[in-house]
Amino acid sequence: MASKVHNGWNWMPFSNGSGAGIAPAPAFEPDAFSAPEVTGVPWPEPCPQNGQDRQTAHRARYLSGLTVQVAYALIDILCVCANGVVAYFFRYAPAVPRGDFFSGYSRFAVDQPLLHYAAFLFLYVALILLFCQWQDLYTTPRTRSSQAESMAVLKAVSLATLLLASFIYLSGVKIVSRIVVVTSLVLNVMALATWRYAKRRIVIRRVERGIGARNAVIVGAGRVGQALARQLEQHKLLGYCFKGFLDGNHSGDPRLLGKIEDLSKIVRAEFIDVVFITIPSERALVKSIALQGREHHLAVKVIPDLYDGLAWNVPLRRIGDFPVMEVCWRPIPTLGLFLKRVFDILFSSLALIFLSPFLAALALWIKLDSPGPVLYCSKRVGKKGRVFTCCKFRTMVPDADDLKDSLRHLNEREGPFFKISDDPRVTRLGKFLRKYSLDELPQFLNVLKGDMSLVGPRPHPLDDYSQYDLDHLRRLEVKPGITGLWQVTARQDPSFDTNMRLDLEYIDRWNFSLDLKILLMTVPAVFTGMGQ
Repeated sequence: MASKVHNGWNWMPFSNGSGAGIAPAPAFEPDAFSAPEVTGVPWPEPCPQNGQDRQTAHRARYLSGLTVQVAYALIDILCVCANGVVAYFFRYAPAVPRGDFFSGYSRFAVDQPLLHYAAFLFLYVALILLFCQWQDLYTTPRTRSSQAESMAVLKAVSLATLLLASFIYLSGVKIVSRIVVVTSLVLNVMALATWRYAKRRIVIRRVERGIGARNAVIVGAGRVGQALARQLEQHKLLGYCFKGFLDGNHSGDPRLLGKIEDLSKIVRAEFIDVVFITIPSERALVKSIALQGREHHLAVKVIPDLYDGLAWNVPLRRIGDFPVMEVCWRPIPTLGLFLKRVFDILFSSLALIFLSPFLAALALWIKLDSPGPVLYCSKRVGKKGRVFTCCKFRTMVPDADDLKDSLRHLNEREGPFFKISDDPRVTRLGKFLRKYSLDELPQFLNVLKGDMSLVGPRPHPLDDYSQYDLDHLRRLEVKPGITGLWQVTARQDPSFDTNMRLDLEYIDRWNFSLDLKILLMTVPAVFTGMGQ
């Protein structure tokens, strides 16, 4: 679908406490929890000033938004076509004789030519797509309610049906039944409104569970900051998880995380993605936060003003009732992440299906080898510090976790990492499973659930996570993986710093082709028995 182009801005007065100003009010704020969608407002540019980087990011956002629009349009096409078939057979199917179905269907097809209806259905689909685009139904303005979206569907389908009926009447075609037209109208309004409502509810539930939401902190706990916090907490569809305030005052507020000077520490401890600034009159402060945002790969949004050219050519977005300027933006490879997730699901599903006899044999072998459960399930730390249950084939004695503290003096790894080459807790079969990484196979279930990916940093237990420094938390910016860059290049290296360096290199260099390369490198690593 073509991007809708707005011919101008809607202008609204805005006061920031130091004086009144005029701020343009665009229609839509793209967020990370869903694919960005194309609007008439120019996309924000990433922090690097290189022209090629800007063009690449702009093109990536445009293609990602276009992909979402095409997907929405395809769903509408399927719904309208299916409803057209249902309406057709609802009107004419009773005419088919029960005793002689095929001869009755032949006469039925001659009496009511399918080609005429197919042609009108094609025209109907085109009209509905046109009017839905006119009603902005192939984007998702975060401030539009579900009732308003349903009314837009009703208006678009009704106008398309009215135009189709007018064409049928003026063309003099008598064969098209009015019952088919009216039935199609009702079914299409219900179908197109229902799937959009379902999509909206799914997005809200995901954000409420913290999936795909962007962690946000607000600089300034004054009147504007408090009002913005209420917007973020009450309107989950905006896609933000409000973590707290940064302010030198308002110490009585329980949501105060610290002073503004603590920003660098807090963004790492709380896995912050977005910083909102609600005190724009302090220009030096805004510049300082913008520079820190670039350093920590944050999105920095300001309740708008122009700061000595810092925000020139920066488009404005809307968060609830608030216009904001995005002076720093971290590009999100939405299309690549979508392909990564699709590949994770397909690969894991096929692996579990084809390996199921082998997995059953391993489970029986583990049961016969030593007493205890087949699976070892433990709490691990995943993306942005979320705790999940990680499943592996059991390779140790059942009380291995209780014995861990008594063995820490034998640890052969450096940093928050525990590994012993001749671990006395490992069973006889467990050594074989670990050598060829067969104990990791049940983690395909974690990949299907979305807690893990095929490729990424390894998930660490809670006791190792408790020993992290602030700098170590960067490895939790992505989903943990079954395999990763460290596993295929430096698995025997005892240094946690090497592990961290390779994990961060993977995060900074990530693209879908890198994942494929690591997966291919994993195959020889497994068969040569590099595991411990």
